[in-house]
Amino acid sequence: MPCFHATILTIFPEMFPGPLAYSLAGAAIKKGIWSIDTVNIRDFGITKHKNVDSAACGGGNGLIMRPDVLGPALDKALDMRPGSKIYYPSPRGVPLTQELSKKIAQEKNIIILCGRFEGIDERVIDEYNAIQISLGDYILSGGEVAALSILDSVVRLLPGVLVNKETLQEESFETEAEGFKLIEHPLYTKPVEWRGRKVPETLLSGNHAEIAEWKKKESLRITLERRKQLI
Repeated sequence: MPCFHATILTIFPEMFPGPLAYSLAGAAIKKGIWSIDTVNIRDFGITKHKNVDSAACGGGNGLIMRPDVLGPALDKALDMRPGSKIYYPSPRGVPLTQELSKKIAQEKNIIILCGRFEGIDERVIDEYNAIQISLGDYILSGGEVAALSILDSVVRLLPGVLVNKETLQEESFETEAEGFKLIEHPLYTKPVEWRGRKVPETLLSGNHAEIAEWKKKESLRITLERRKQLI
């Protein structure tokens, strides 16, 4: 059995695994490190047209995904993987952070409910204790792209996905200075000079202590410029 499994509830099951079938995540599926399947919400739709949404109570624009459709779909997913923790991508959710991705990576089974239209009935969130996750202060057309992003951030943390685990330690939000999470320092490779732009001399010095200090200072500088709230 894979050490991590994700069940995706969606009206577009063909979107999965999508880009997760390639590169590190795709190789990890082939190795059995993780697995993914989908539940098509349309299969639980009402009327002959398999409707999954209705107008909002109290008025307002747009349609809301119905609880009597999502409930049976979630029950099916839970029957398949009992005890799965349920996540719902939503602008009202807690921000997706590296720390949250680490916590999700510790789970054995998760369910990601992909909303569409204006969202889902609040009673579904309450009934299933769904954890709402936000990718940022913007709106997507649906939860599928968010679900792919969440999974990508989680899968790369699973044991055996990255050959060199040390690469995780210098990434953004992993590097620390005085207890603060920092954005990653600038990266350079060959050639030493490209279009008149040179690799910083310190990185070519071979002095590991100076290089480490340079990386730390650059991480701090960029964090102060771009994400001061982290500090």
